[in-house]
Amino acid sequence: MRYGYWLPVFGGWLRNVPDEGMEASWPYVQRLARRSEEIGFDLTLIAELFLNDIKGVTAPALDAWSTAAALAAVTSRLELMVAVRPTFHHPATLAKQAANIDHISNGRLSLNVVSSWWKDEARRYGSTFDEHDDRYARTKEWLDVLKGAWTEPSMSYAGRFYQVDDLIVQPKPVRSWSRPHPVLYAGGESEAGKALIASQCDAYVMHGDPAGRVAPKVADMRARRERVGGRPMQFGMAAYVIVRNTEEEAQRELARITNVQPGSAGYANYRDWIGNTQLEQQVSLHDYSVSNRGLRAGLIGTPEQVADRIRELEVAGVNLLLLQCSPQLEEMERFAEQVMPLVGSPVTTVSAA
Repeated sequence: MRYGYWLPVFGGWLRNVPDEGMEASWPYVQRLARRSEEIGFDLTLIAELFLNDIKGVTAPALDAWSTAAALAAVTSRLELMVAVRPTFHHPATLAKQAANIDHISNGRLSLNVVSSWWKDEARRYGSTFDEHDDRYARTKEWLDVLKGAWTEPSMSYAGRFYQVDDLIVQPKPVRSWSRPHPVLYAGGESEAGKALIASQCDAYVMHGDPAGRVAPKVADMRARRERVGGRPMQFGMAAYVIVRNTEEEAQRELARITNVQPGSAGYANYRDWIGNTQLEQQVSLHDYSVSNRGLRAGLIGTPEQVADRIRELEVAGVNLLLLQCSPQLEEMERFAEQVMPLVGSPVTTVSAA
């Protein structure tokens, strides 16, 4: 298992706790990223929203791409998975910027390609907002241009959304036999999304779920990949983690973070998200207390319980966990010390959290 985490560019993950002690600031995220390398984390996901989805639209939110460039220069091992939304970035200029950051990091950049869902954000920033299937049609063209710019000496492209003529991007991203270009991660639960990801991307990232629900998703995407050809896919999953000495303590913390009510800072965004996505499962307000259904992964309990569930997810096909916790640094320290060493040891029998 590889261990990743969401960089807290929004100042935290809890919609009902105004101050989680993890300021949306360069000093905090720099300290967190440097420390995460030391304690065994492999990757950080740098989310991209221009407005704060968690604490409310008037709260601070760090820019993903300038933060990634800065982190590339002050870290040495951490993979930097940066979210990118085609409606906000032309593929030709993004290909150039990403290649440059990839060289700064010595080949540690990857992309999380996200089809935008937040209509109000697009309105405020003067951007196009495509309806659902049009987003994936746009994303397909966007990926065609991006990968062509990274791998071909020059390219021209004439599509519905993007046109380039004799495009040249030099230097290319760092390349090796196992990495022809920066890894492309993407997630989606609609038919259009899964078809695109299987044919165009390198890794599938999922919302949080227990192993029994994850295994068929992995099997489905592997089958889709085999039909279209290409390298084997990687599989990542979002998860919110709560580790405590006893199950009772973990459940008390769970209760504390899930009392989100209508009218809270992120509630309007919740309605926007539900209305502009096509999910396989209904999402409750309890789920929305943290992002990406992270609580459904079940990483809640004692170190032994959490380690057992991680092993179950490994068996289901997950090879990357994208963790959220609060406060981020302190809980990542706990996870690294108490859970990581247990994951390779034999499974114990535990009660469900």
